[in-house]
Amino acid sequence: MILVAQVSDTHFDLGARNAQRVRRVMDFFAGLRRRPDAILVTGDITDSGKPEQYAEAKLAFDTDIPVYALPGNHDDRAGFRTALLGEPSSGAPINQVRRIGDLTVALLDSSVPGEPGGRLSDETYHWLREVLVAAPAGKPILLALHHPPAHLFSPIVDGISLADPQPLADLVAGDGRIAAVLTGHAHSAATTTFGGRPLLVAPSTASVLSGEWELDLPDHVMDYAPDPAVALHVFGDDYRLTTHFRTVPMGGRIGVQPA
Repeated sequence: MILVAQVSDTHFDLGARNAQRVRRVMDFFAGLRRRPDAILVTGDITDSGKPEQYAEAKLAFDTDIPVYALPGNHDDRAGFRTALLGEPSSGAPINQVRRIGDLTVALLDSSVPGEPGGRLSDETYHWLREVLVAAPAGKPILLALHHPPAHLFSPIVDGISLADPQPLADLVAGDGRIAAVLTGHAHSAATTTFGGRPLLVAPSTASVLSGEWELDLPDHVMDYAPDPAVALHVFGDDYRLTTHFRTVPMGGRIGVQPA
């Protein structure tokens, strides 16, 4: 079994609230009887890309479970690269490939500096094609990015989702090893299909965005009351993917309770 946890939209802002919620989530992972093999963080690590916010994130993500993060629209590529990856400052797309057992995870940078919406650059598509060529035959692949490439009926996110998603859909449809596409950005757990594969949108640890059916007006759509939530992606011996969404309570004991 391969177990991959997904955390998204942490929005570290130098305030106590969001940092405490992430620490609670990390404690939840550490306390599981079967701990995740890796934790993916699908963007908006910080609220405004400040170096101090990345320092806060790095401290919260300090765990012996591997943590792999990608940038979102609230992030700054240069600050992300230096603080979280230990690489020289650069504004180039931050694309990464990670191996988790037999699983290949391609982390795509869909951020566009200075813009809330997303787009994959020609450079990123070229990089992704090379990753797919090099990935082991018959072994599963996950694609992860921040911006959802599909309509989610969100009054905020649908206007700032991934632009021109068809080239990505073509790549997904053309490679049977791709098990799913993972995203964040929506602040709501959601599932649909994309390129004939599951599109799995992780909830946020910070807040929840309402859907079109919940509110008449496009303002005041952010709900800060719910507890943080995460996604858990499980691959069995047959490489079939199963995903569970979990709410992590901010109060009380973390862990499995006796039946």
